[in-house]
Amino acid sequence: MNTTFIQHMLSTNASLGALALRIPAGIIFMAHGAQKLFGWFGGYGLEGTGQWMASIGLEPGYLMALGAGSAEFFGGLALLIGLLVRPAAAVLAVTMAVAILSVHVSNGLFMSNNGYEFGLALLAIAVSLAVTGGGRASVDRALSKA
Repeated sequence: MNTTFIQHMLSTNASLGALALRIPAGIIFMAHGAQKLFGWFGGYGLEGTGQWMASIGLEPGYLMALGAGSAEFFGGLALLIGLLVRPAAAVLAVTMAVAILSVHVSNGLFMSNNGYEFGLALLAIAVSLAVTGGGRASVDRALSKA
């Protein structure tokens, strides 16, 4: 594979600021993905989430639940450990944009009305990490120096 492409995927700045975004966002994304995939933390698992997604027009529901749950769980894990942060964050940004537009935007901004406030914050974090990379304290940074 082209080493320039790999270097770009692993490239990051020397700041510790990304760590402050990666850790909490990684935990949140992993927990939400675990709800969808495994039914953990009060979630409905793939079957229940898939049925709900189909009911709001995201078809086929099971595959949409598998895609969203995988993006959140494995993307969150990537953020947490700082590996392939840019591509993981890009996938998470798309996942959040879909969630905002398909579920939350019609409810307005505020979380108290199931609005897009929380989703927008996670989208902003994901976009920021997609642009900057994982920062100094990341596996990406260690690999890019090797």
